[in-house]
Amino acid sequence: MTQESLPGTTDRRLAGLLTLLAENATMVTSGTRIAKEVGVSRSMVWQWVERLRELGVKVKSQPGTGYFLEQIPDILTPDMLKHRLKGSLFGKRIFHFFRTDSTNRVALELGHAGEPEGAVVLAEEQTAGRGRGGRAWHSERATGIYVTLLLRPKLAPVQAPLLTMMAGLSAHSAVQALTGLEVDLKWPNDLLVRGRKLGGILTEMHAEPGQIRFVIVGIGLNVNQEKFPGELANLATSLRAETGKPQSRMELLVRLLHEFETDYNRFLREGVATVVARFESVSSYARGKRVRVTNGTESYVGTTAGLGPEGLLQVERDGGQLMTVIAGDVAEAR
Repeated sequence: MTQESLPGTTDRRLAGLLTLLAENATMVTSGTRIAKEVGVSRSMVWQWVERLRELGVKVKSQPGTGYFLEQIPDILTPDMLKHRLKGSLFGKRIFHFFRTDSTNRVALELGHAGEPEGAVVLAEEQTAGRGRGGRAWHSERATGIYVTLLLRPKLAPVQAPLLTMMAGLSAHSAVQALTGLEVDLKWPNDLLVRGRKLGGILTEMHAEPGQIRFVIVGIGLNVNQEKFPGELANLATSLRAETGKPQSRMELLVRLLHEFETDYNRFLREGVATVVARFESVSSYARGKRVRVTNGTESYVGTTAGLGPEGLLQVERDGGQLMTVIAGDVAEAR
């Protein structure tokens, strides 16, 4: 499936116009040059500029001379990303949307259509972003990273959930490397800073008994949000809120994808144990944390007692019984 044949993806001419203006940010670019390089008629240039403005990009026009950007937008265009990801598994097939319902839904569609491993689905904004357990994921325009990766690993279906933990480790490394923030991982899929949620991971797979057909790993990270709506205000945070300054989504995404590729290759080569050991070493939730576990049938309090060999959380209940958490919510017991 091509970028152009997938409904809603960013028109490559629009992405090309953005790239052209960004690469010549300090100069006025003439309408004639835009028409030639982007592949639209001279009379259509202003309409394409208007489309960028509708998407929140600040383009100034200078009568009789051309157009320039008031500020370089932190937009994750495929052209710029491919340039930064040359030679990477994730540098070949990038599907970019200014707006879509859910990058996971698009990636599932691509997986069923036979799209090869390494496809990246990116959105500047999601209208129906998905979190774990059917919850919504708040996806404000051009402030966070909303990305889904398509993988076709030769793994048993029972090992697929470890890709969630591995993605958390990749994001943990990328955020700490770029910001120096202390990031915690809450089993199985949350990134926290000072107890507030910075990001989450939603992994979905299509498998047959004994064999994975494909896995999609959706990663959401709060980067430049300055405030959150309603009940999220006390639960969520962003890199900007924690560091006091805007962060480059492009730099973070490139670092994240490089970390993920390294971790993924190591996982395929060395197996489950490395992911489990690393997760235990960086997560305060893995061992000795008082938690409340809530699943479909019950809710109980206990103390975390490490991860089992398949990466499942062990919790010792107050009565001494050791429980293995297969699914459900784990929250710090206050």
